[in-house]
Amino acid sequence: MKQVLLMLLLAVSAQGLYAQTSNDSIPKLDPKTKRVLNIQDQAAYQLAMRYNDPEMAKTMLYNLIVRNPENLRFQEALGSLYFETGQSTSAALVALDILQINDKNVGALEIAAYSLEQVGAIDRALPHFESLHLLTGDNFSLYKSGFLQYQLKRYDEAMNSANMLIKNAKPDEKIGFPKSQTETIEVGMKAAALNLKGMIYLDKGSKTEAKTAFQEAVQLEPNFELAKENLKKTQ
Repeated sequence: MKQVLLMLLLAVSAQGLYAQTSNDSIPKLDPKTKRVLNIQDQAAYQLAMRYNDPEMAKTMLYNLIVRNPENLRFQEALGSLYFETGQSTSAALVALDILQINDKNVGALEIAAYSLEQVGAIDRALPHFESLHLLTGDNFSLYKSGFLQYQLKRYDEAMNSANMLIKNAKPDEKIGFPKSQTETIEVGMKAAALNLKGMIYLDKGSKTEAKTAFQEAVQLEPNFELAKENLKKTQ
């Protein structure tokens, strides 16, 4: 994990140098040649995706990115492809490049947030989840923000996020939690937020308040095993 984070930090530090030098070193193509090559590479990309050949698809996207650095949709497609194939470090780096140009790109924010979390860089993932919530109003992004704030022991911020969720969660919003080693269960967002609130109280040593929060979560979702286990910790 440390090696992955080091690679990520080194690559991010090189982004500025790449941006300064890459465009100047690429030979300029006449518009007709550029258009023909773009059509060919886009056709090859679509064919590679159809035939489930992500490596060839990535190669075609790299060609298109180098030839069309102003067109972010090719970088967006590359970031999505890296993310879908489980290459979280590469996905994060592509997304961070996009965000340097457009920090309100929702797709790039999602990829950066989840990819950085997956490689263990939760302190760097958190601002992207927070930005996602501010831009979209998505409660799942708010829950992720609150949970990462809790993990980072930023308890006041985590409590604020949990309280916002308890107030604003919609009845049809669900989030998955483990029920056993092989099963998951979907519970309502409000119950998840109450469980998070209880965890914050428990970490701060406020067992009475934690017990109340866990009990409310279980009342809403009687099969919420994680909340039941947390409730036992308040005894």
